[in-house]
Amino acid sequence: MTEVKVNFYLKRNEEKADGTVPVLGRIRIGKSMVQFSAKVSIPVSLWDTKSGRATGKSKTALSINASLNKICVAIHSAYRDLSVKKENVSAGEVKNAFQGIASEQDTLVKYYEAHNQSFLKNVGVNRCMETYKRYGISLNHLKRFMRKKYNVSDMSFQALTPSFVADYDYYLRVELRFAPQTIVNTICQLRRIIKIAINNGLLRNDPFLGYEYITQPIVPKSLTAAELQTLIKVKLSRQNLNFIRDMFLFSSFTGIAFSDMRNLTEKNLSTAEDGIRWVHLRRKKTGAPCHIPLLEIPIQLIEKYRRLAKDGKLFPMISCSKTNIYLKRIASECSINKRITFHMARHCYASVVTLSQGVPLETVGELLGHTDWRATRIYAQVNNEKIDEDMKLLNKRLSGKFHLANSNVPS
Repeated sequence: MTEVKVNFYLKRNEEKADGTVPVLGRIRIGKSMVQFSAKVSIPVSLWDTKSGRATGKSKTALSINASLNKICVAIHSAYRDLSVKKENVSAGEVKNAFQGIASEQDTLVKYYEAHNQSFLKNVGVNRCMETYKRYGISLNHLKRFMRKKYNVSDMSFQALTPSFVADYDYYLRVELRFAPQTIVNTICQLRRIIKIAINNGLLRNDPFLGYEYITQPIVPKSLTAAELQTLIKVKLSRQNLNFIRDMFLFSSFTGIAFSDMRNLTEKNLSTAEDGIRWVHLRRKKTGAPCHIPLLEIPIQLIEKYRRLAKDGKLFPMISCSKTNIYLKRIASECSINKRITFHMARHCYASVVTLSQGVPLETVGELLGHTDWRATRIYAQVNNEKIDEDMKLLNKRLSGKFHLANSNVPS
């Protein structure tokens, strides 16, 4: 294996106002040579030209030498990694690898961008536009982090280490002050890209090794049965608030998401031979089919707004953001001390309307259009009243079936 030589020297013609000068590095591999900035500066009086290091044991000298030694280790490590993949490794390739500069086609940002473009092609088929947008936002966070932390626009997969992941977590958590769940979502999307790269043989060591997600307990997002009843009976101050309340109730008694409700038409409705009316749709987010029998309240709301709908839609809905603003006002008028969003209606359907009334979890998942029962478990929160009813029923079923062999109290 060809020897790698690394040495450092001063750029004496660029003395700074504080009297320090930049330290430059040089990599030699065979006949190839490349220079780079060590990104540290030092007073000329502390520099030893022969050793290429700072002299003395001052705090400044020790700090500079530690930085230079760290660079040497990174350079030799990058050279070893590249040598496994190819023979004649050049000094320029080693420099790019240890600095994380994109020198090959399969680098982190380029790979992330290729993933997003592939994801976009599946939007409307089995992927959702909102998820695609979130991947784009996460990629932008990653780019800004790499520019700020490493002053690079891309990094080779070989440059990714557990410290990179830890630094990214710190950036999101401390510098951007993201909420724990936002951090988990952002990191998970990067984790997905890394997994794909590992599966494709582009990365040998998993930089997420040892990383632990910091999460918060899932807080139930559903209204209680009493709160839902209040919402049904309340007389609101404005007509537009009544409409928003009705749309929330339709979702609460069908489990249909906002984006799917906006697209409902008469074609989505059908009546079975037994007289039960159904809604049939394919979820916009996942493409999963949903077949939902309509309860009394949704049927009443369809009839109520049938004449007001336009363009063949069932309901004349407004944007989701404005809907959520109005829901805050509705919560205030109802004295409901919760931050109500439209998405909470799906949780109401899962928890209050179905699961609490004895509908099995797997059936709730089918009604919600889930393909994984774990997703349904997040929506379906079992309340204490349901637990009490189930245990009373269990106690009744077991009554008289089991007896202690000896009920005498020992003396």
